[in-house]
Amino acid sequence: MAEISAFKALVVRKVDDQFSASVEEMTLEDLPDLEVTVQIDFSTINYKDGLAIKGRGGIAKAWPHIPGIDLAGTVLASRSPDFAPGDRVVTTSLKASEAAWGGFSGMARMDGGWLTKLPDQISNRQAMAIGTAGFTAMMALQALEEQGLKPENEGQVLITGAAGGVGSIAVALFAAAGYRVAASTGRPENQQYLKDLGAASIISREELETPSKGPLASARWAAAIDNVGGVILANLLAGLHQGAACACVGLAASARFEASVIPFLLRGVKMIGIDSGNFPMPKRYGLWQRLARRLPVDKLDAITTEAGLGALPGLSDDILAGKVKGRVVIDVNN
Repeated sequence: MAEISAFKALVVRKVDDQFSASVEEMTLEDLPDLEVTVQIDFSTINYKDGLAIKGRGGIAKAWPHIPGIDLAGTVLASRSPDFAPGDRVVTTSLKASEAAWGGFSGMARMDGGWLTKLPDQISNRQAMAIGTAGFTAMMALQALEEQGLKPENEGQVLITGAAGGVGSIAVALFAAAGYRVAASTGRPENQQYLKDLGAASIISREELETPSKGPLASARWAAAIDNVGGVILANLLAGLHQGAACACVGLAASARFEASVIPFLLRGVKMIGIDSGNFPMPKRYGLWQRLARRLPVDKLDAITTEAGLGALPGLSDDILAGKVKGRVVIDVNN
């Protein structure tokens, strides 16, 4: 592997409570002294990254700061017994961009406990097309199947916020697994996009925002993956089939919701929280292997676009406004 003398990174600085983000040239001496040095190939942008770039949400604790909670690359040097030079590694939804500088950089130093080796079937670029969003979608699928979800169960699997990162990969994953997917979006222009990913039907956001006349709606959903929270989460719970479950993965609309306990008491429905940041490290490689087996690569390519480091300030505005469709891979060397 070639010797790295300098690299570029997106650096967020804070001066007099004002934040700025720009691409700067850095050297290895600028990086923190942590166990594993990774030469990064690709990153991606998540909602949390948008907040960090804008200096919002308390994501970063010190400045200057390099955001990027996801990265994929190759180990350049290691003091960890778990990694050696040449290993391909990934990190998603852990401490990168919070306790340490993150993936919007040509190089990073990480604690070995934050990294996972990549299965041979997944390239570094594909790993970032998946990223935290795809990891979360796979967690949701696994959690719902553990609760008894099967393709032959009555009803469709509802996915809210379906055109976003988690939603897009969830639609592709569940459809490929044989489930009948109902994809909900507030952006009508994305209907064909969602059908191409495998959605059997499209549900408007307005329909899900309309509450049923009583505490229970007609049983409609075999399961649900909710990216939005708020009134939509409350309403979809009322429409779950007997014993069905909803995996809660996001709060794009609201962190608050008011709901009746009747669906839980009379239909035995369940609400499962999906916390990708605390998914056990020993199990992460296994989940990446499951992604390699179950996520259709052609669908992954269809939802993915690519951008360079310089595009990140604009992309942060877009993702915070809910305007990003699918997944954006960041080529950190461009």
